[in-house]
Amino acid sequence: MRDFCLCMAEEIREVVRPQLGRAEARRMVGRGSSGDSTFSIDELAERVVEDRLEGEAALAYFSEDRGLVRRGGEEWVLVVDPIDGTRPAAAGLEACCVSIAAAPLGDGDPSSLTLGDVIYGLVWEIKNDALFEAVRGEGAEHRVEGKRREMTPAPHDDVSTLFWTIGFRGRPALPLVIALEELIDASSVDGGLFDLGSATFCITRLLTGQMDAYVDIGDRMIREVPALEAHFVRIGHGHVLNNSSYDLAAVHLLAREAGLVISDAFGKALDGYPLLAPGRSGHLSCIAAVSPGLWGRILEMVDRGMERLKEYHRGMRSSADHV
Repeated sequence: MRDFCLCMAEEIREVVRPQLGRAEARRMVGRGSSGDSTFSIDELAERVVEDRLEGEAALAYFSEDRGLVRRGGEEWVLVVDPIDGTRPAAAGLEACCVSIAAAPLGDGDPSSLTLGDVIYGLVWEIKNDALFEAVRGEGAEHRVEGKRREMTPAPHDDVSTLFWTIGFRGRPALPLVIALEELIDASSVDGGLFDLGSATFCITRLLTGQMDAYVDIGDRMIREVPALEAHFVRIGHGHVLNNSSYDLAAVHLLAREAGLVISDAFGKALDGYPLLAPGRSGHLSCIAAVSPGLWGRILEMVDRGMERLKEYHRGMRSSADHV
């Protein structure tokens, strides 16, 4: 299974890499099963996956653009994001990866699978030859140009010096900033906030020592303030766009095996989230950090931020009622 995933990832990279940064790569060709934009470069990558899996009777697969594809009787399912970071890829930036996770189908009921069932994860950067792999219970490995590279997370608990990345695409800007105001302000001068456009790439930056945390609270925002859904739908051209399993399945295993702290934005483990759920039912939030102490401080700030966001919306409703 590992060899198959590596070969398919390499085929995707070979097709996609020459298209990085080209004007044609940004051409819209439709919307995927998730509702997110499908660019020309996405469609090229998805075709590689389809062609590679066409004759593989033992394999089903799940992707953002195609949803769950199976013929019946499969033994394994691959959760594939052929380009995690489509927008950076279309712009020719380095923050784009092939992400593949593998899980055994067991009794054949895909609806029962969760992120905790993933036993192999692969993240391979498209522009650079940097590869991350993990096998459940056996640890994680990082290789650059085929040579093993030590992973160098830098654990600390100081939010003021936090270098962190954020899930922004499809999230309404004002509510998001209200919820994250304290964390943004605390790290604004001695640290830094980045939007790199790929959850997978962002979380692997914690392993390279470049970043300290990844924070995506989109799904928690809707769960706690349901009135925000209309704002998400407006921004998402009729769809709610948050992270799903194809964004995090591989890098979640990688983070766990490498010793990072990773959870949803409530502080709950991601293991129980459905692996193959379509649409809204498969959405999840995420906080990943290089140390338990830092993760805890970020979660405390997110908790306070959610209360601030609720108060803001109560005030908005009160003003509207008064008018």
